[in-house]
Amino acid sequence: MTLPLSDVPLEVHDMSVAYHQKPVLYGIDLAVPAGNLIGIVGPNGAGKSTFIKAIMGLLPLSSGWVKVFGKPYAENCRRVGYVPQRESVDWDFPVNVMDVVLMGRYGRLRLGQRPSRQDHDVARECLEKVHMLPYAKRQIGNLSGGQQQRVFLARALAQESDLYLMDEPFVGVDAATESAIITLLRELKTRGKTVLVVHHDLSSARDYFDMLMLLNMRLVAFGPTPEVFTSEMLQTTYGGRLTILSEVVETLGGGTK
Repeated sequence: MTLPLSDVPLEVHDMSVAYHQKPVLYGIDLAVPAGNLIGIVGPNGAGKSTFIKAIMGLLPLSSGWVKVFGKPYAENCRRVGYVPQRESVDWDFPVNVMDVVLMGRYGRLRLGQRPSRQDHDVARECLEKVHMLPYAKRQIGNLSGGQQQRVFLARALAQESDLYLMDEPFVGVDAATESAIITLLRELKTRGKTVLVVHHDLSSARDYFDMLMLLNMRLVAFGPTPEVFTSEMLQTTYGGRLTILSEVVETLGGGTK
C-alpha cells in the first residue's frame, strides 16, 4: 500500500549536489519508509555527509527536491532531529551540558521566549536516558569524545522529533558508548521514529540496521539489509577498496545473492 506523502518521513527526487561546480551527488531518488533504522554506508568521499546536509538545506541542490513528511524541510524542520559529526563542533564554546540539550527545545519557543520548567524537565529526562545527567553543569569541552556524543544525542532527543539524521555518531566513542547509542536508536525505532545514520563500519552495519542505503556519489542500492548487504552490492559500492573487507562480508554471511 502506498502511503500518503504526509506519512513518508523522507522523499528525495533527483537530488544532485556540487561543490564549486564539482558534482558530489548525482540524481538520488528514494522514499524512506517510517519506523526504520537505516544505515548510510559507502567509501570516503561518497557523499554521505553531503546527503544529510543537503536534506536539511545546509547545502544547495544543483537539481531535484527534498520533502519531509510531504513538505519542504523548512516547513517541517521541527519534526527533524540532527546529530552532527563531532569534528564539526566548536568544543571550546563556553556552554555547559544542560545548555546544549536545551538548544534542542528552541524550535518550540517563540522569539525571545526562555525555556520553561517543562523544557528543563525534558532536557533532564533526555540526559538521564544517555546517562549524562550528573554532568549537566559540566562545560561541554571538558568531556570525553564519547560523553560529548551522548550529549548531542540527548539534544536530538529533546527535540522530540519524528525523523532523526545522525552523521557518524559511532566515530571516536568507546564500546560502552557505542552500545548505549545503538540501544537508544532501537528504542526510537520501537516508538515509531525513523532514523538515518551515516555509518563507516561494515562489520556492524548488518547487525545494527533494518535497511541500508549504499552510496557512492550515486545511489547504488536501498532496501532491507539482508537484500542489500551482499558481496555483489558492496563490490559495486566500494570497488577495489573492498578487497580487505571481503572476509568481513563472508564471515557475516553477506556473500549470498
